Amino acid sequence: MATYISLVNYTEQGIKAIKDSPNRVNAVRALAERLGGKMPQLFLTMGAYDLVAITEFADDETAAKFVLAIGSGGNVRTTTMRAFDEGQMREIIGALP
Repeated sequence: MATYISLVNYTEQGIKAIKDSPNRVNAVRALAERLGGKMPQLFLTMGAYDLVAITEFADDETAAKFVLAIGSGGNVRTTTMRAFDEGQMREIIGALP
């Protein structure tokens, strides 16, 4: 499974309905599972982003489906990055010519 880090901001619609956010998180976590992935961590953050989500999916296409689906609800905007753990980083760098 590949790891993804999503930096999330509430839209105006999302912040107006902030009290619904816990239920939306449950729905997002269920969506990840329906797509064969998972969202093991979600953080409420202070600063430039409102939330940071750590997700795992089989491939980039599935991760893209996930973030497009949650974005289409109109409550959040996401910036998602593929993440490589330290072991993967060492492997990638070790294979450089």
